[in-house]
Amino acid sequence: MDKWRYIAKRLVLSLFTLLMITFVVFFVIQLPPGDFVDTLVESMVAQGERVTEQEIIQLKAMYGVDRPFIVQYLDWLSGILTGDWGVSYFYNKSVISIIGETLWPTIMISLITLFITYAISIPVAIYTAKHQYQLSDYIFTFLGFVGMAVPHFLLAILLMYLSFKWFGTPLMGLFPEGGIVSWASFLEFLKRLIIPVIVISLSGTCGLIRSIRAQMLDEQERPYVLCTRARGVSEKKLTYKYQMRAVLNPIVAGLGPMIAGIFNGSTITAIVLMLPTQGPVLLKALRAQDVYLSGGILMISAILVVVGTLISDLLLAVLDPRVKYIEESK
Repeated sequence: MDKWRYIAKRLVLSLFTLLMITFVVFFVIQLPPGDFVDTLVESMVAQGERVTEQEIIQLKAMYGVDRPFIVQYLDWLSGILTGDWGVSYFYNKSVISIIGETLWPTIMISLITLFITYAISIPVAIYTAKHQYQLSDYIFTFLGFVGMAVPHFLLAILLMYLSFKWFGTPLMGLFPEGGIVSWASFLEFLKRLIIPVIVISLSGTCGLIRSIRAQMLDEQERPYVLCTRARGVSEKKLTYKYQMRAVLNPIVAGLGPMIAGIFNGSTITAIVLMLPTQGPVLLKALRAQDVYLSGGILMISAILVVVGTLISDLLLAVLDPRVKYIEESK
């Protein structure tokens, strides 16, 4: 019973958090001075067109940007709840259709990147913690600091140059021309995934290695580890059965922000690599002050953070017996 109360409480809290995020997102998007009509008029004037004050008033009324903030917010929120996310000012298309065009490539890259991040960081962190102050530890530590310090777009440009030197093509974009229609085009598609996955996952992987390594080093000094080792338990069993259970907590706790970070990726990196992901679309929407489109993309990111945090909370309750389902009565 306590378990279901805990889950229900987390679900209610998640829904309330999402509601607050919708208000903050819509408010922050409209913080810059002006609106989409002002941006549109500036573009028309720059092209030599003449726009009268009456035409500006009519445009504001047509796009609905002359209404009070709270009215626009409630209209947008009701559309979100009913499945009508509005029409993009900039593209003059449904927000759902625009997001759908880039959603699946973004999800695919995000899932592969997330898998690679954990598949590399956990073994490397355990190895460096078990070989502290050895040459391998210093090498991985140095590479980790470099990976966290190098800008994503700079690494993307460097890898594109190397791919051009080695393969004769910069491997830009994601899907080969004509789409995936044969085994050869599928291999070409996998080859084009290498650079985006490396660039997007590098910083998160290096950061996670540092975090897990520090947790492992702290856990190795615990009294129960020394006692278990003295009883003759093998080092492998001690590491993966006992120490890893404590190390999993920070890994699981950071699942939500990591999912959202990988999903958003790096906008500049996506532009450099010509990736059909959400980042470049969001940048164009924000620059044009396209409220509905930018709000929809940011809402997806917020949902990922909340859902990821909810999953991490539930996993922590399962993995760590010290986590209580409900607060103990005083």
